[in-house]
Amino acid sequence: MAQLATIASLAGTGLAVYGQVRQGQQQKATNRAQEENLRAQQTAQQEQAAVQAAANERARQEKLASTIASARARAAAGGIAPDEGSAAALTGGLRSDAAKEAAEDASLMSARLASGRRSLLASDGSFNSFLRAGQTLGGAVRNLLV
Repeated sequence: MAQLATIASLAGTGLAVYGQVRQGQQQKATNRAQEENLRAQQTAQQEQAAVQAAANERARQEKLASTIASARARAAAGGIAPDEGSAAALTGGLRSDAAKEAAEDASLMSARLASGRRSLLASDGSFNSFLRAGQTLGGAVRNLLV
């Protein structure tokens, strides 16, 4: 009779270990699906940010070209050579300001993209099920020895 109880205990432990391992596999599959969804969302966000950054850059370049053309036309109308002296300094300053704005936009976009990332330290729970299974098996072996 004692042997039957031992066999029943081993069978129960085996079923518990199998259940925990199976639960861990299902959890791992769910985590993979969630990670794939998260990657897809991040890719979509990155594409959207890239499109927005390109549109901003085009608008900035058009505004810069328009402003420089206007400044050159005013300088030329005033009798100043638009490629020399203060007119050249003015267009150089406009280009410098536009470059600074572009750098600020680039750093802002990279910060936005970085803020959407998940931490690498987030646990996925795949190893926990194996630890629980080992604890259950260890408890069964301990009960058999006692």
